Amino acid sequence: MSTSSIDELLSFGEEPAEEPGEARRGPLRPVLRTLAVTAAIVVVVVVALRAVGLQVSLWILVAGVLAVLAVRRVTAALSPPPPPRAGARAPAGEEPGTWNWAARDALRAAINGWERPLDWCGGNRDRFAERILPRLGELADERLRQKHGITRESDPARARTLLGEPLWTFLSTPSRRPPSPRDLAAIVAELEKL
Repeated sequence: MSTSSIDELLSFGEEPAEEPGEARRGPLRPVLRTLAVTAAIVVVVVVALRAVGLQVSLWILVAGVLAVLAVRRVTAALSPPPPPRAGARAPAGEEPGTWNWAARDALRAAINGWERPLDWCGGNRDRFAERILPRLGELADERLRQKHGITRESDPARARTLLGEPLWTFLSTPSRRPPSPRDLAAIVAELEKL
């Protein structure tokens, strides 16, 4: 069992500085790795060429392999970062100062979440009652819950007075036809007043 206190575990301490020997080996290691990979690839290519009876200058092979490795390294350095996983949370904190072009715009996603179903059920009463009316009901219940601590189901009488008779009727009884854009704007305005 450890004898460390919680304060020691949660305290912030500077990390030790790198030793001079480690700093010197840093740039040398990638160069040695590149030379080893180059040598291995050249050996394989020479053996393969000799097996089929071809001979190519060793310096041309080395230069070609180094060029291919350089192009590979440059393209890896210039490639964009992979897209974020679906459902992954964005890191909190300050923005790094660069625009993340791969990020989804939340406002656009919210607008599309309403625009597509509204467009899809444009003149169809059944589709409107099936897709849009429940969403509007959920919005009304959420507004009532946030502002007044009730829902249409928990306290129908108070919810009816808070929503007003036209909005209550619209949400509780499906209409014979989908509302016009003007009527829908009035309904949304009533929801926003809550």
